Amino acid sequence: MASVRYIVSNVDKAVAFYRDNLDFKTDKHNPGKFAALLRDDLTLYLSAPGAGSGGQAGGDPKPGGWNRFMIITTEIDVLIERLRRTDARFRGKISDGGVGRAILLEDPSGNVIELFEFKKDRA
Repeated sequence: MASVRYIVSNVDKAVAFYRDNLDFKTDKHNPGKFAALLRDDLTLYLSAPGAGSGGQAGGDPKPGGWNRFMIITTEIDVLIERLRRTDARFRGKISDGGVGRAILLEDPSGNVIELFEFKKDRA
């Protein structure tokens, strides 16, 4: 199982985003401060800046950046369309090269999630 921590400006808004749009399940939630979300073999830890050890590590953590985790889907176009109806923000357009197609999605704090679909003819 992999774990990722994101610093988010609003924990409760981020929980709703990941739960309602990307099928994460809430494992733990301390409103306004911390949440642990589960999806397949990934635990996503969300921390408010300055809250707990994760929100204080490394000085003054801020949301955003280019590091990301991937969600692999078999229906990227359907997922993108569903997210666009929720006014989700994307970085750039869908890329189509190599072994698949990808687009970068931003959570409400600007943290990046890569949505990825392998090419259909991949063995």
